[in-house]
Amino acid sequence: MVVREPKVWRAARPRVVRVVHGVKPGIVRVTRAVKPGAARVAQAVKPGVVRVTSAVTARSSQLAGSTKKLTTLQFTAGAATLGLVFSAGAVAAAGPWDSSGQRTAERDWAASREGQGGADHGRSSGTAAGAPKPAPSAPAVLAGLGGTSGAGSAPDSAALAALLDPFLKSPVLGPRRAASVVDVETGEQLYSQNAEEALTPASTTKIATAVAALSAVGPDHRLQTRTVLDPDSAEVVLVGGGDPTLTAHKDTEGYASLRTLADRTADALDRRHLKEITLTHDVSLYEGPEQHTIGRNGNLALVVPLMVDEARLDDSSSGDADRDPNPAAAATAEFADLLEERDIKVRTEGDAAAPKNAKELAAVSSPPLTTLVERMLTNSDNDIAEALARHVALATGEQPSFEGGAAAIKKELKKLEVPLDGVEFADGSGLSRGNALTPALLTALLAESAAPDHPELRPVLTGLPVAGFTGTLRTRYPSDATGTGIVRAKTGTLSNVNTLAGTVVDADGRLLAFAFLATETPLGNTDPAKKALTDATSSLATCGCR
Repeated sequence: MVVREPKVWRAARPRVVRVVHGVKPGIVRVTRAVKPGAARVAQAVKPGVVRVTSAVTARSSQLAGSTKKLTTLQFTAGAATLGLVFSAGAVAAAGPWDSSGQRTAERDWAASREGQGGADHGRSSGTAAGAPKPAPSAPAVLAGLGGTSGAGSAPDSAALAALLDPFLKSPVLGPRRAASVVDVETGEQLYSQNAEEALTPASTTKIATAVAALSAVGPDHRLQTRTVLDPDSAEVVLVGGGDPTLTAHKDTEGYASLRTLADRTADALDRRHLKEITLTHDVSLYEGPEQHTIGRNGNLALVVPLMVDEARLDDSSSGDADRDPNPAAAATAEFADLLEERDIKVRTEGDAAAPKNAKELAAVSSPPLTTLVERMLTNSDNDIAEALARHVALATGEQPSFEGGAAAIKKELKKLEVPLDGVEFADGSGLSRGNALTPALLTALLAESAAPDHPELRPVLTGLPVAGFTGTLRTRYPSDATGTGIVRAKTGTLSNVNTLAGTVVDADGRLLAFAFLATETPLGNTDPAKKALTDATSSLATCGCR
């Protein structure tokens, strides 16, 4: 199965093509600086760099324990994770990953240049007719790479401080700011400004939620929505499985379809000669309050385990939107209409727990958790974040609620032995000001996501928006900025709070993880504060700070 490109990436594709063919000056400078380092990585494949370049597929759990030599296509995926944009004759390493673990832009570009080849990266033999063929091997993508062996050295801390201090100590950020930069290969902290101070992280909290979900629930897990039948009756229950991406659109873009569930349910009822049913819905999977403490807000629907299209009342798939005040009832009503269209007469009766002895009629499943995590990070999707937090709670024995999800995230992160002193979680999305995270924690999580012994965490890196191209970074970086196409980062914004955390490749080809947090930023300085953080990441991309 291939999950289609998000709309935001389809919109960004023309810009990528222009970068590939036009190679704008700002990117040329970075590309020329990065190319030798990347070439050294390609030839030497040192253990630390394997943290990023090996097992970067979204189905990366299949690679755990593997000692196979990197293939050309695996390195291509690694280059995408690094966020590199190569010069003329190379593919733009940006855009979404499909569920086979390869960037769509790379796959399409490689397929147009290479007539044959072919690793399928674990794609099952049951691929639907008409689906894209397995991606060809793509040596042409790396045609421009050459140079000496050996990876670039890590930046010197003093030189890095001289580069970053003008941005990260700027008064526009406000009185409380903290920062950390680490070398992903070694985990060494190269730059620190109050790195152990816990501040309000806003949506960079989603990095922690993603790590916890992939660790506790697993990258291949799918969220299931079911219909069940009370035996010896005509009472059908629509059972929510906590999948906010369940869609009623005809074009599902690879997500679970309410229409497909209606088809399968109607067929199952026909086999039982049932043409009239009573329909209820079961939302017992979650506990606790449904409303986030921020109150009714277009950034988040009520957190319930049954909803369609995130309860959006328009055709949007990301960002702010009006939401249905009763997502489960709305989903049930829409499902009833779909059954009626399939000649099943339906009477709805509201909420009711499915009987323990109920027989399953039909089910549909979400894409793997890897895809949900990437969509959450790219679009800063609060609905997915809160759903994942509850699934972490279910997997760790905590209550599937705001409070239980927060406790479960911290509980799961503790297993990874990352720094948690002073850290507090209040939700999974970062909308709550009760969250308190340190830059040291965020950079540690990013480094762990690149570690060879945690391939299941790789989607944390691949899901981060690409500067100037995708998600919440699509318009934040000017097209000629040196960070464009090089920086991958999760944004975070609340009133008086501005944060940015992600990865960047420096001019020596070294992968760095960074986390910049500023709280108590004067509202009038919001835009200058964002620019300061953006410029700081771009400066890292040009750093040859040895």
